[in-house]
Amino acid sequence: MSKKIVIVHHSGYGHTAKVAAAVAEGAGAGASLLAIDAEGNLPEGGWEQLDAADAIVFGSPTYMGMVSWQFKKFADASSKAWFTRKWQDKLAAGFTNSASLYGDKHTTMSYLTTLAMQHGMLWVGAGMMPANTKASTRDDLNNLGMSAGLMTATPSDASVDEMVPGDLATARAFGARVAAAAARLA
Repeated sequence: MSKKIVIVHHSGYGHTAKVAAAVAEGAGAGASLLAIDAEGNLPEGGWEQLDAADAIVFGSPTYMGMVSWQFKKFADASSKAWFTRKWQDKLAAGFTNSASLYGDKHTTMSYLTTLAMQHGMLWVGAGMMPANTKASTRDDLNNLGMSAGLMTATPSDASVDEMVPGDLATARAFGARVAAAAARLA
């Protein structure tokens, strides 16, 4: 039985949305996308969708070393769920994308982890070894070597269609890991 996994994300230029879609693809039939709009709001029914989820995957681009302001607005609004512990003991995971290979994405991942911990959630990391040999390429799984979650990089002048295939494959593997953790926890 598949678990309800919601990938709540903000995407400024479409790259983070494509990563979110790859995470959902890897997570399987129980996964759904929930986009935070350009004004930092969820669509109607979005909060209820999150409350009903077994796992929530947070996704944001890294802008200036942090989540986007739209994601931060969503996170601040989640204080209503925090106050009533609606997400207590749900699984949580996170991902980020930015133009640079590193680009201070670890700060964003730390923020996403802290957000989940404040909600009393159980964090799921990447669970995959980094591709860190001389023979490694950007098309290998976890080429950027993040353990805390999923980290991808898209050059600033690349279109959504030019995203690194290895990053998208890593996103699918990450989604599968979250789904497997949700199934084990059930």
